[in-house]
Amino acid sequence: MATAYERYNLHTTPEKFFIEACDEGADAVLAIDRVSNEMTLTGKKDVPPSAVTRPICGIMGTIRLVAGMYLIVITRKRNVGSLLGHAVWKAVDFDVISYKKTVLHLSEIQSQENKTFLSMINNVLTTDGFYFCTDYDLTHTLQRLANTSPDFQEMSLLERADQRFVWNGNLLRELAAQPELHKFALPVVHGFIVMKPCRINGKIFEWILISRRSCFRAGVRYYVRGIDSEGHAANFVETEQIVLYEGAKASFIQTRGSMPFYWSQRPNLKYKPKPIISKTTNHMDGFQRHFDSQLLIYGKQTILNLVNQKGSEKPLEQAFDKMVSGMNNGMLNYIAFDFHKECSHMRWERLQILVDDVAETQDEYCYFMVNSEGKTVAQQRGVFRSNCMDCLDRTNVIQSLLARRSLQSQLQRMGVLNVGQRIEEQADFEKIYKNAWADNANACAVQYAGTGALKTDFTRTGKRTRWGLLMDGWNSMIRYYKNNFSDGFRQDSIDLFLGNFAVDESDGPTPLRVQKDWKFLTLPIIMLVAFSMCIVCLLMAGDTWTETLAYVMFWGAASAITATIILFNGQDFVDAPKLVHKEKLD
Repeated sequence: MATAYERYNLHTTPEKFFIEACDEGADAVLAIDRVSNEMTLTGKKDVPPSAVTRPICGIMGTIRLVAGMYLIVITRKRNVGSLLGHAVWKAVDFDVISYKKTVLHLSEIQSQENKTFLSMINNVLTTDGFYFCTDYDLTHTLQRLANTSPDFQEMSLLERADQRFVWNGNLLRELAAQPELHKFALPVVHGFIVMKPCRINGKIFEWILISRRSCFRAGVRYYVRGIDSEGHAANFVETEQIVLYEGAKASFIQTRGSMPFYWSQRPNLKYKPKPIISKTTNHMDGFQRHFDSQLLIYGKQTILNLVNQKGSEKPLEQAFDKMVSGMNNGMLNYIAFDFHKECSHMRWERLQILVDDVAETQDEYCYFMVNSEGKTVAQQRGVFRSNCMDCLDRTNVIQSLLARRSLQSQLQRMGVLNVGQRIEEQADFEKIYKNAWADNANACAVQYAGTGALKTDFTRTGKRTRWGLLMDGWNSMIRYYKNNFSDGFRQDSIDLFLGNFAVDESDGPTPLRVQKDWKFLTLPIIMLVAFSMCIVCLLMAGDTWTETLAYVMFWGAASAITATIILFNGQDFVDAPKLVHKEKLD
């Protein structure tokens, strides 16, 4: 298999960047001209002795901002573990280096815009969860890799990668165009990976959990819902649970993703904005594209829709059910399970109802397994596609239960578990398992919603606790603030990073120059002044109580009326994305 280089030195001169491959026996050097932007392959003899040298861990890619081109490199990595003998790394620190030696050629406005774009790139890079491997393809599941051709095996990591999960694909476009440079290109996935050596009955096995976030229709909670015209679902994540024991290996795949039709839920200062199903779009086109793709990649699909079957979520459940029926495809199975209703009043044991309902289907779908002789003894023939509104908290709880049931069968088949033994009885492993799934929930939630997941106390301990409810309340408050007042910037950051928005080479204005409406500043100031005056009148009473009451009522009414106007025009007061047109997000 073609691999990427593992170790690098970055040599910098005023004219060029020289990225030297430091692997044993390697002489290759990637030279990047800082003026013409040209990339060429050269040798170590061409690196000038005067260059400033430092070690780096890899190249994320390049991107154009207002000041010109920038090189993004990984400066620090941490070993996560070993997958089938291949070291898996987490990218921890990055550096964004300008080709230009100065920004004096920019106007003051351009310089400010360039700083904003730089902070957007850094906003994505500092979101935890970037992973890479120099000699193994992290973008594919064990089953997909096992069913490949010899030609596929000879491809470079960049060529063979599943483009859905290559988060730096846009940044690597320059390298991708030149095959001789592919060994310098590291496909980087975003999501969550944990690898744990575990022991049951004195038998040591490796338990691995990998969640791969799709970079198609990627974004933040309220600004990216549903699907796009290509059928890509928002917050789509492929989660693979792997077990390795004495040469045998097994894998179980599940997916999650937003309900795959055209709907939106724009923040508007309300705690829970009302979801809106588009009335002007043909939903079945995108819906059909989504499931055609899913059936091709994964086989049969059982949809587990966990949203509420009353209130504002009910129309979404009904629409999803209707579209699955309209597709009339025997490969699609739809199950609606009102998670909140079934588990109300802390009745979390009722989740077993759903697990039991789908047990027969899960047995039919099976999982992928190769025995210690290298013979494939089982293939996974279908997946569970789970969703709630965000595809985070409720979804992760259900996925962890289904994954445990699959693991029970795999470990028995491998001879780790004895007949009649259950995973739940293995206290040490159960703790590792629950904590890893809770960490997975937190990682996916931070990447999409901006805070840790809810309901992780159940995932970690197997029961709902008062402290867990309290933490859910705290995380919900943080989500409210971020979703309304900082997610527009986060959405712009992701769109810039993934290439959904490209900075123009011309000197023209960027969308960042759009000014807020006068209401944005004026009304909040009026409301604050009126509320403050109301408090002052209460604290500094007038000569008579009627005078005090009159002042309090006047300022109180002014405050209430202004607050009502602000709430009524809520979408004007939230932090909305600036870089991508509204149609792209809807």
